[in-house]
Formats: sequence, structure tokens, C-alpha cells
Amino acid sequence: MIEQIGTNAGLVWKALSEGNKLNVKEVKKVTKIKTEKDVFAALGWLAKEGKLAFEEAEGELFVSLI
Repeated sequence: MIEQIGTNAGLVWKALSEGNKLNVKEVKKVTKIKTEKDVFAALGWLAKEGKLAFEEAEGELFVSLI
């Protein structure tokens, strides 16, 4: 499972590396990660590494690279 989370974290990082700020649903769609739970695990991995910025707007969580 840890290997899959790391792989998904790479997909999320790649999706955000173009300077995008995406909400969780957009991250899931762009990366083609199957479940929202897996998206949050990947976001947690990157957050722990200090690579993400989070912003909440209008009830949605947006994420971007630092």
C-alpha cells in the first residue's frame, strides 16, 4: 500500500507541477486516481514532505505546490 501511495503522490506532484491550483475533485480527475481516499493519502504524503499549500475557498479544498 505504501508503494501505491508514493506512486499516487508522484502523479499528484506532476499534475500540480505546471503551477496549477486544483481542488480535490480536479486532482482525482487529472491523475486518474481511482478513489478520493487514495487522493487524500497522496496529498498527505506530499504535505508531510512540505511540498503543498492548502487553501479553502467556498467550501472546497484547493491544493498547489509550494
